Amino acid sequence: MLANLFLLYAFDMWMVREYPSVSFERYADDAVVHCVSEGQAQRVVVAIADRMAEVGLRLHPDKTKIVYCKDGKRRGAYGHTAFTFLGFTFRARAARGKNGQNFASFLPAISTDALNKISGEVRQWRLHHWTGHSFAEVAKRINPIVRGWMQYYGAFYRTELYPLLLRINAYLMRWIRRKYRRLRPFKKAHACWQRITCQYPRLFAHWAWKATSW
Repeated sequence: MLANLFLLYAFDMWMVREYPSVSFERYADDAVVHCVSEGQAQRVVVAIADRMAEVGLRLHPDKTKIVYCKDGKRRGAYGHTAFTFLGFTFRARAARGKNGQNFASFLPAISTDALNKISGEVRQWRLHHWTGHSFAEVAKRINPIVRGWMQYYGAFYRTELYPLLLRINAYLMRWIRRKYRRLRPFKKAHACWQRITCQYPRLFAHWAWKATSW
C-alpha cells in the first residue's frame, strides 16, 4: 500500500506533469508506457530511469525494454515484439475483421507463466481421486475458482484457455471411470458424459463455453 502510494507521486504524477501526451498503465511496480515512435520511447525510458534514481529506485534491468507492437500494419523488424503485463502476453495474433477477413493484430492473451501456474493448481487438485463426492459437489468446489479464471483470463483471446479447460474435463472423465466400476470402459464413460452434459449443460462453469464441453 505504501509503495503504491509512493509511486503515485514518484511516477504517476511525474509522468502526467512531464509527459502529458504519453499514456501509461501501472499496477504496483509494473508499468507499461505507450510511445508513438522508437525515438520517443528511448527518450522516455532514459527520463524514467533518471526519475527513479532521484527517488532512490532503479528500473528492473530484465523487465525494462522497448517493445515494437508488430501487427498486420506495423511490419518492421525489432528485437522485442511482445511483452507480459498482469498475467497477459501482448503480441501479434490472428484476428478476424467484421468483413470476415483474417489479419494480424497486437492482442493480449493469458501468458505462459500464468497458464503454467493455474495448470499446476489443477494438477494438485487430483480431481480423479475425489470419488467420495458427487459430481455436483465436485462442481460446487471448483466452479468459483474456474469461473474466476475464465472471467479474468478469458476477457481476451479466450481460445488460449481452451486446452486447460479441456484438461479439467479429462480429469472429470477419469473421476467417472474411477468412481463407477461399470463405467471403466471408455465408451460407456463417454456415453455417460454425453448424457450429463446434455441434461446439465451448466453444471460446471467452463461448460458454458461450448468449445470446452466436448
